[in-house]
Amino acid sequence: MAILSSMPPVVVEPAELLPFGQQWTANGSRLARNLHLGQVFDRAVGHALATMLGGIPVVPPINSNALVAPEVDCVEVGPTRIIGGIRAQNFDVCYRPDGIRFAFDSKTLNDTKSVGKNYQNMINDLSTEATTVHTRFPYAVVGFMVVIPKPCLSGSQRSVLIRTLDRLARRVNVANLFHLAEAIALVVWNPETGKIDADVPYQQSRLRLEKFSGFVETAYLSRYEGFPPHAED
Repeated sequence: MAILSSMPPVVVEPAELLPFGQQWTANGSRLARNLHLGQVFDRAVGHALATMLGGIPVVPPINSNALVAPEVDCVEVGPTRIIGGIRAQNFDVCYRPDGIRFAFDSKTLNDTKSVGKNYQNMINDLSTEATTVHTRFPYAVVGFMVVIPKPCLSGSQRSVLIRTLDRLARRVNVANLFHLAEAIALVVWNPETGKIDADVPYQQSRLRLEKFSGFVETAYLSRYEGFPPHAED
């Protein structure tokens, strides 16, 4: 029986992001397609979640089409198949001991053109992904992270993005709308230093990276504390 504990903050160090920044600069202010920046954040979320769940293992899925976890009680980090109410969808981090309890996806927009062209489509994707999970698993905790290089995000786009993501990150209980998520973080990072911008979003925003774990923990405990595998019958 794993004992629940607090979920530590999701921390990504500058040293982990700096190699991506160097490649971003060398490649003309964009990342090559084979550089999977989101995986850095996926791993950080997976390990923080596993700590909250009692120090359970963090493992890769059996394969991207597997519908069950490779171990009885584990956090999966990697493309994990979820059959939702709208479509089948791969998520980046999953916890599914008896069905989907936690699903997470990272979204990266890595150059100015991509941000301008795709950020609205990305917002639609977030809503659809939350809906496809919640229609079949209304008690599931759904989280997202949107990761963007600082030079690619203009002031007007930043304001619109923050307001829109803030509206989506408000699913507090299972009676709330399915297209909302329990936790969303907006991560703006500096390619020159690898540091995450400490001023974006603004300090009171629910989209701050350091607040992500708190929203996940609150939602998870309110729905699953006292139930197996966290307690004996």
